[in-house]
Amino acid sequence: MQHLSAANRNAAVIKRSAVREDSGEPNQETVREANREITHDTGRSAEPGTVAICFVEAALESVRARHLDADQLLISVGLSPSLLQVPQARVSAKHYGELWRLIALTLDDEFFGQDSRRMKSGSFAMQCYALLGCKTLRQALERSLRFYALLLDDISGALVTEGKFAKIVLKERVQNGRHRVFANELLLTMVHGVACWLVGRRIPIARADFCYVEPAHSAEYRVMYSNQLHFNQPHTAISFESSYLDLPVVQDEQTVKDFLRLAPSNFLVKYKNSNSLTARIRRQLRQLLPGELPECETIADELHMTPATLRRRLAEEGESYQSIKDHLRRDLAISYLSHSERSVLDIALELGFAERSAFHRAFRKWTGASPGEFRRSLRE
Repeated sequence: MQHLSAANRNAAVIKRSAVREDSGEPNQETVREANREITHDTGRSAEPGTVAICFVEAALESVRARHLDADQLLISVGLSPSLLQVPQARVSAKHYGELWRLIALTLDDEFFGQDSRRMKSGSFAMQCYALLGCKTLRQALERSLRFYALLLDDISGALVTEGKFAKIVLKERVQNGRHRVFANELLLTMVHGVACWLVGRRIPIARADFCYVEPAHSAEYRVMYSNQLHFNQPHTAISFESSYLDLPVVQDEQTVKDFLRLAPSNFLVKYKNSNSLTARIRRQLRQLLPGELPECETIADELHMTPATLRRRLAEEGESYQSIKDHLRRDLAISYLSHSERSVLDIALELGFAERSAFHRAFRKWTGASPGEFRRSLRE
């Protein structure tokens, strides 16, 4: 049995009723309700996402290049610098969002020093307000990309339509023969995240191309962008169905205030790749916690496919059923340890572990630290 998330249900509501028949303008009560539902996702508390430690390290590079105290910034948002020494460590989206904002304020650069020209603090908010005047996603994307072209010197984007698909294509001015991977990731994240928010739903990415060699953290891209990843391409680009360009902009000056108050943590993981089989299974398993998670055969039966087909399709997405269970438990554990005072035993039981020791072993495998060590590292 396939469950449809509240976010997807409300995306359909937006598309049907976000425009009043009498005026042709957005029905803002519908928009506000959908925004609330999208935030809460499946009807429970919103499923927490986590961010790989490599993105924390990348965000801090320009801080260190300017001989500023990167460790103090981490401590200021409740993260221990020692986490950077653990390659498999992850942080909550909330922590990463707070660090993002603090780095931008410290550098007075919302592009984290990734361009030879600073994107001064307040630029992102000004762009969001400027996009409210657009009628459709096409107009909004074209205006957004022009905005970044005015602000940045070394990287820019263009909207290209090719039949059934549209592309956001980035062009980078390469210096010293090296591509700026984080600059490409950052611009794609901001453009796609804001675009999704403007129309009140995720815009599924059919294919993602990158102008650089496959990075060590490329597994994260399957969640961030798409299962169809291609490296060493002429340009970085994301492709999506061109029909999305006709969707109406449904946000207003009230909803933009709420959006900016929580940005960027509210779009860093909210608009991840939610249409994959991996995401569908993850949502289904989330509904079953607390409690023991079913075997692969049970989930396959509920999705009306054989276990062999399920395993094959997950393998095509670079996942396995066990990895989905592990990643869901890992992300929930990190969220609970970071943002609640619940005991380690309570968290272990919530996540379906019969014994505290089993949870300790699993968490150490996921993050390189025990639950207690991880929680203490956040408070050091």
